[in-house]
Formats: sequence, C-alpha cells, structure tokens
Amino acid sequence: MKMPKIELNKLSGDYSVRKLAKDDIGMIYDLCRKNEIFYRFHPPFVTKESIGEDMEALPPGRSREDKFYIGFFDGDKLIAVMDFIFGYPQENVVYIGFFMVESAVSGGGIGTSIIQGCLPYFASLGCHAARLAVDEGNPQSSAFWRKNGFAETGGAVSAGQARVSCDGTQIVKD
Repeated sequence: MKMPKIELNKLSGDYSVRKLAKDDIGMIYDLCRKNEIFYRFHPPFVTKESIGEDMEALPPGRSREDKFYIGFFDGDKLIAVMDFIFGYPQENVVYIGFFMVESAVSGGGIGTSIIQGCLPYFASLGCHAARLAVDEGNPQSSAFWRKNGFAETGGAVSAGQARVSCDGTQIVKD
C-alpha cells in the first residue's frame, strides 16, 4: 500500500489533532502516569524515557513515514494519545500500537468518539482493517475495544513483560 497523505485534522471532528514531538513528552507522561490500571497489566510503569523510546519504535520493515504518534487536544489540553502505523502487519491494515485517554475523562465516551472518528478515515485511505493488541487480563482495555467493534483474532503472545491478545476488526465491508 502506498503511504497515503494523512490529514490529521480529519481524524476527529471534536478535537484538534497533531503529531507529538520530544517537547511534548512531559504532557504525555502526565496523561499516562495517571492510568495505573493500564500499567498494572502492561509493566513496566511509564517513564519519560519509555515514552521517548515508544515515539521512535518501529516494527520490522516500517519507516518513520509510516508511524504517527499523535495527540488529541481539547483547546490546549491533551486528552488522548494514539500511536498508529500504516501497512502493518499487512498491506491495507492500520495497526494501533497505543491509545490512551486522560483518566479524568475516561469512561465518558471520549475514547469511543475518537476511535469512531478514526476508523472511517482510515477506511477512506484504503485500510481494510485495523489491528491492535490488548494486554491479557485487562478488563478495562478489553471492554473498550470490544465496545468499539474489535474482536479477538488470535492467541496470546509475550511482549516484553506483558502477555497480549491480538485483536482486530474489519473497518471496510467488501
């Protein structure tokens, strides 16, 4: 799949969206460190250094042009972070490597609103599926992704200190 031109503003009708940079690590850390449930199932606990590493991490065969580490903002307040990669693990697939909503507003529909805004846009760019991994045993993450139409597609695999179940969903009907 040829890398499409991504217009980040089309990922949400409710929030401003932009790529996050090293200068944003402090605000990303402030958002992430409040989500203790996530890190209970996905150790180790977040650090500013681990955020910097995640911003740079790429799967095999992917380039920096394929990766988007973005923030969703309500005014100047960061309310969600998403990391996604186009064309991974297959052509016409977008892989959501990380998604987290500010804990103070979690459970209020903001995460669902963001995901439901992103999936149709990904489809318009030629993606036939979105894939992700959910930490095994994390009821909050599993419930969120299932509510948003994702279903388990494979067994659990080890990923560092965590075990994850591979989940995915079709976002374009054939």
